[in-house]
Amino acid sequence: MVDEILLPPPVSERRTLHPGAILALMCGAQFIITLDIAIVNVALPAIQIDLGLAPGDLQWVVITYVLLLGGLLLLGGRAGDLLGRRRMLLAGLSLFAVASLTAGISASFAQLVASRAMQGVGAALAAPAALAVLVATFSEGTARTKALGVFGAAGGSAASVGVVVSGALTAGPGWQWVFFINVPIVAAMVALIAKYVPTDRGIHRGPFDAAGAVTVTAGLAAVVYAINKSVEHGWTSAVTLGFLAAGVVLLAAFVVVEHRTAEPLVPLSMFRRPTLNAANLVAALVYAAFFATIFQASLLMQQVLGYSALRTGVAYLAIAATAVVVAAGIAPIILSRLGAGWSLVVAQASSAAGLLWLARVPVHAAYWPDLFPGFLAVGAGVGLSLVSIQVAAFVGIPEEVSGLAGGMVETAREIGGALGTAVVAAVAIAVARGVSGGGAVALTEGFRRGSLVAAGFSLAAVLAAVTVVRRAERSTRRAAALAAEVRA
Repeated sequence: MVDEILLPPPVSERRTLHPGAILALMCGAQFIITLDIAIVNVALPAIQIDLGLAPGDLQWVVITYVLLLGGLLLLGGRAGDLLGRRRMLLAGLSLFAVASLTAGISASFAQLVASRAMQGVGAALAAPAALAVLVATFSEGTARTKALGVFGAAGGSAASVGVVVSGALTAGPGWQWVFFINVPIVAAMVALIAKYVPTDRGIHRGPFDAAGAVTVTAGLAAVVYAINKSVEHGWTSAVTLGFLAAGVVLLAAFVVVEHRTAEPLVPLSMFRRPTLNAANLVAALVYAAFFATIFQASLLMQQVLGYSALRTGVAYLAIAATAVVVAAGIAPIILSRLGAGWSLVVAQASSAAGLLWLARVPVHAAYWPDLFPGFLAVGAGVGLSLVSIQVAAFVGIPEEVSGLAGGMVETAREIGGALGTAVVAAVAIAVARGVSGGGAVALTEGFRRGSLVAAGFSLAAVLAAVTVVRRAERSTRRAAALAAEVRA
């Protein structure tokens, strides 16, 4: 039996901030969590020299964070529902800040990777809690749609901003400040959240599903690891196939555990929510295309076009600025007129068009005629998609499972991004190796083919939005209408 404990907020915490200020704090949390996926990339060469790392070690400085973040998001969402979203937000951000400090003072590869793992755990606790706090603060409708638009824009622009910040910090005080910069920012956020964000009024205490947490985290980690290793060993290698098989077995075990346990990590009833399932599917496809594009374009601009790291980051402002403007200003208008399904169709059609434009870049591409139009279209598509996905995911979701729903959406995003990056990288490398002479011509041809694959992900998202999201929206509206008739 699950006990419900109602906790009245202390007098000092009744001085809550305006909802807009809470929105700013939650956006800050989402921004810095997403920022740390990208911010280390430009700093990797300096880290390699200072710590004496082998080239094969560098990938783990990046993917350890993503593995733990993606693999533990469901557990983080469930922990927020069971222990309190505000409490998990504070705990996650505090752990993230401590791990950032230990990463910055790392003197060895092992310490750095362990710190990145701790950052991932903290982020997995904080990310779904921040989204759940936001959903609880704004009622369903126009206010929530606008808030989710700003929240989505914060996360969507963080990857591009991370490249700019990383280049500036690495060239200035050193790569350690890529991590140190998190500490004072997160400490200030923790203090403000602890003082002003209301405590959860109803906390449903219950047991944790440890077996479910272990199997789903290990399964997702095995799948992401296999995808990452496929770039190096190929899709048919024993390493790749072995980890893929292990991941599938573990995820199957997770389903069995969730079916049998009394207090599941993810109640199987969550998978009977059509709009949430549809949003998860589209989120995976959207981020598969987006993360792969950021990865590919970074290599093209630096290895083929000779851009510096800082110039590469500035070039990405075309995507980041467009995503912010569309998500915060235009997306709510389009959503109110078209709904989430058709908005996703428009958004991913824009992304696909931008990627098809990038798939035709010449070897010596110029930024304004060759890259900028594609970046602009991708940014518009991402900005509109961010808001549409989140609106679709939370239609009809009760507040007591909003943290879990947030964790599911975030997991779909991270796993989709990892899958897309690995697939596109594998295709690009294979194509480049097949071009005689190598060099810039080969790398450009790999980029073109990879952009076509990424465009395929966006087109698949369009198809999913038409066939799945639209059907889910209609079903939800019919159910709401029937419920209204019964109440009447």
